Amino acid sequence: MADGPIPGEMHLSDGQEPVAVGVCAHLNADDVVTTTHRPHHQAIAKGVDLNKMTAEIFGKKTGLSGGRGGHMYLFDPEVNFACSGIIAQGMGPAIGAALSRHMQKKPGVGVAFVGEGAVNQGGWHEAMNLAATWNLPFVCVIEDNAGGISVSKETSTAIADNANLAATYGIPGIHVADNDSYAIYEAAGEAIALARAGTGPSLIEVETYRLAGHFMGDAEDYRPEGEKDALFVKDPISKMRAKIIADGVATEAELDAIETESAARVEAAIKFACESVNPAPEDALTAVFA
Repeated sequence: MADGPIPGEMHLSDGQEPVAVGVCAHLNADDVVTTTHRPHHQAIAKGVDLNKMTAEIFGKKTGLSGGRGGHMYLFDPEVNFACSGIIAQGMGPAIGAALSRHMQKKPGVGVAFVGEGAVNQGGWHEAMNLAATWNLPFVCVIEDNAGGISVSKETSTAIADNANLAATYGIPGIHVADNDSYAIYEAAGEAIALARAGTGPSLIEVETYRLAGHFMGDAEDYRPEGEKDALFVKDPISKMRAKIIADGVATEAELDAIETESAARVEAAIKFACESVNPAPEDALTAVFA
């Protein structure tokens, strides 16, 4: 990885795209999203500038934070998006955003995406308790990809379905199985509508799939033999493409055109990042708070 154009490693979100799209389709500019070290699908779905995001990943001056944050610390105030590499760290900021809107009687909800491992952090429970106690416009979305780095959920978590924890806080909880794009969209729509109506927070857990390793270059020796091949059969993008064609929503040619346009946008963003200048060494001393 050190020999390539991107400084450092990357956590890819291949396979988890339905979670981002299904939730963010219901959000607008007033809504705040925080997410994890695996943030790119949600960043794109929330409308983060693709050129600036790519430049940030490449560590360039034209990036969202001038190249200081990298791929795990993307921050775009234009669309109210932030992420962090610290497990469960996004809970507090998202609930704080929900609290500010609640107190000021302003529109907007706070949405925190976390992994299933974050639910085992004390900070997650403290934040959920506050959101429920204060009846905030907040939704927590758990992306359950069944593994925290190399540790499986079944060996790290006492219960199979973290959505059941919602009952602990007296709030609605729903489990969405099999990375179902339509079910995610429906569950998120209901939860966000409840938040907007002032009836308080909700918890959504989505069974999703990590088609890549924990990070680029991960040997994935911890995966059982055949697991990854079985997951690729469930690739949500391929499944959605087939369903859209079968349902007559779009033709194969129309989807090909969308894919071509999307690929061109990605290539343009990479070109923008590669051609952008590196930050000056003295920039390391700016925007730093003691």
